[in-house]
Amino acid sequence: MKCKIIDVDSVDWHHLDRFPDRTVFQTREWLNFVSESQNATPLIVELNEGGEVAGYFSGLTFSKLGVKTLGSSFPGWNTPYIGLNLVPGASRQAALAAIEELAWDTLKCLHMEVSDPHFAVEDGEALGFNVDFYTTHHTDLRLSEEELFNNMESACRRCIRKAEKSGVTIEEAHDLAFADEYYEQLKDVFAKQGLVPTYGVERVRCLIKNLEPTGRILLLRARDAEGKCIATGIFPGYNKIAEFWGNASFRSSQILRPNEAIQWYVMRYWKKRGVEVYDWGGDRSYKEKYGCVPHQVPWFTKSRYQVISKMRDEAKKMFARKQKFLGWLQGSKPAS
Repeated sequence: MKCKIIDVDSVDWHHLDRFPDRTVFQTREWLNFVSESQNATPLIVELNEGGEVAGYFSGLTFSKLGVKTLGSSFPGWNTPYIGLNLVPGASRQAALAAIEELAWDTLKCLHMEVSDPHFAVEDGEALGFNVDFYTTHHTDLRLSEEELFNNMESACRRCIRKAEKSGVTIEEAHDLAFADEYYEQLKDVFAKQGLVPTYGVERVRCLIKNLEPTGRILLLRARDAEGKCIATGIFPGYNKIAEFWGNASFRSSQILRPNEAIQWYVMRYWKKRGVEVYDWGGDRSYKEKYGCVPHQVPWFTKSRYQVISKMRDEAKKMFARKQKFLGWLQGSKPAS
């Protein structure tokens, strides 16, 4: 395969969005969100094979500490995968090889990371990439609503019924002020674990600003019987996959089970819109009560020099230590 970089201002986004393997994370608006929140430059590449278009690659480039990197996706972007859109029969391994050559020779990158929901482990291993995984859970939304509900653990079903009996209502939100409500609740979620959120409220505002006008994101509020917002959630989706991006609630109101009510609303909402898979956004064990099944998406990384890989791994460890320290610092402050 051969690569051709397309000027972002000249991309036919409607053409790209018609690919059957397209996800919300490859759309113009999502790439704009990552670009603005990470100070990165969007990259769209046309792939050609035998004189025909074989597909497209989406990603972003950025530089940090003098290391230019190609990410599709990258840790900390709140984006589980980006990757490729290919015509039927095109090889993802061949496409990855072409993108690697582009990264080193044309873009002059020193590091690259690529995750794609349709990759096989062998696609990266055959080219010498290090293989990691985005580990999550999936719910098959092609099942009937009755099957989806019955697949949940009985305790989870009781929680959904309790929320309804307690007067909890779920409403869709479309306003930017939603970001502040969500973030206040998110801080409470992290405080319970002695941590602080891994991103600021500005990132949530940036996400809503870019995605809400498209209809490709579901913002939900849960209100108690008195009308107070006690839980919130953010759920992007497009084509065949919807994603659990974030969910937050006040600890004092969790006994009303607003989170379970929100998740049940999400599954029915995206099912009605033809989405086939609900990706639960991670591997936390509590998600299994909803009847979802474990799932892994390969995540390939490679550096021009071994020292850069070591720097990347150490940076992840340092970030985790920083979050724990900030959480301890926040918890040590006297209550106001």
